[in-house]
Amino acid sequence: MDIKSWIAAARLRTLPLAFSCIILGNFLANSTGQFRWSILIWSLLTTLLYQVLSNFANDYGDGVKGTDDGREGEKRAVASGDITASGMKKAVILFAILSWLSGAWLSYLGTTSDLVFYIFLGLNTAAVVSAIRYTVGGSAYGYRGLGDVYVILFFGLIGVLGSYYLQTGSIKYSVLLPGFAVGMLATGVLNLNNMRDIENDKKHGKQTVPVRIGLKSAKVYHSVLLFGSQLLMAAYVFLEAQSGWAWLFALISPVVIIQWRKAMQA
Repeated sequence: MDIKSWIAAARLRTLPLAFSCIILGNFLANSTGQFRWSILIWSLLTTLLYQVLSNFANDYGDGVKGTDDGREGEKRAVASGDITASGMKKAVILFAILSWLSGAWLSYLGTTSDLVFYIFLGLNTAAVVSAIRYTVGGSAYGYRGLGDVYVILFFGLIGVLGSYYLQTGSIKYSVLLPGFAVGMLATGVLNLNNMRDIENDKKHGKQTVPVRIGLKSAKVYHSVLLFGSQLLMAAYVFLEAQSGWAWLFALISPVVIIQWRKAMQA
């Protein structure tokens, strides 16, 4: 077994994207004076397992369908032959079990009633299933242009609001604003990758959003995601901020603009 191939397939560089909604939700909860390190640590561990599961499942699903053949960007393990399809399938099953168990324990730690526990357990199960079904199976939703919905839900709304609730035991509706904001940025990353792979995806019948609406419209969509996220964050700070330090998020605006310009030139 080549450990380097498995590390590459896990795509650990995608972890900051996955962690961002968790860290944001915990920061927002901490601003209310309610914070437990155990919740943060188990949230990050569960998210790490979700993300590796998602990356392995994506590698497996696209690999066995042949979608990764001839794709641009980094090579994928199954398509390149570095890891067998059967080996990757076993890894998907293993990480599905590990991530579900970790999420179940997190739900137990962070909830105080049976009803809420079962709601979070349901969300945990949905996250595991969604991570797998993005590219795996005949009705994979990533092949129907629904991947963006998954990302904005799990990498945005559920990640931020769920983290906030596990720390505070309550939901504040204004937290929807940063939840949508970070979800839109995560969706922007997916959209950028899909714009890059538009021709290859067309050839293999993968109906991503750029394939459905065309590259020109996908660039408009990308602009809405990037700049819309900044507007939502500004709205939240305007409504809720207790200090001028809350406007520090604006420091990422130049990075957003640079990334947007590169995407528009693609």
